[in-house]
Amino acid sequence: QVQLVESGGGLVQAGGSLRLSCAASGRTFSTYVMGWFRQAPGKERVFVAAISWSGSSTHYADSVKGRFTISRDNAKNTVYLQMNSLRPDDTAVYYCAAKVGWSAPNELRSWMKYAYWGQGTQVTVSS
Repeated sequence: QVQLVESGGGLVQAGGSLRLSCAASGRTFSTYVMGWFRQAPGKERVFVAAISWSGSSTHYADSVKGRFTISRDNAKNTVYLQMNSLRPDDTAVYYCAAKVGWSAPNELRSWMKYAYWGQGTQVTVSS
């Protein structure tokens, strides 16, 4: 089992940057695919990015490609989301999640495929 705790959210102006962190407990962190999702008020939870257990493979939503970077440090049991060129429509609660096995993009993007979730961290981008 994996427990996940996000941090690093906050209020930032449009064009600014934030780095989210997700600390995981458990000795098997390095075996999980890690993902970031976000949920804006009144909207469904949507995929942002995913990274393979080794960090060698990544996948991004089109809306964040070129602006966000997902990475992980297995020695620290932590996954990161570096967010640059933030826009007001990036405002949401951001969640990290863990799943077993790298898969096709449609499965990586599906929140239902992730077994473990953090509590979320709020990101607000002002215009």
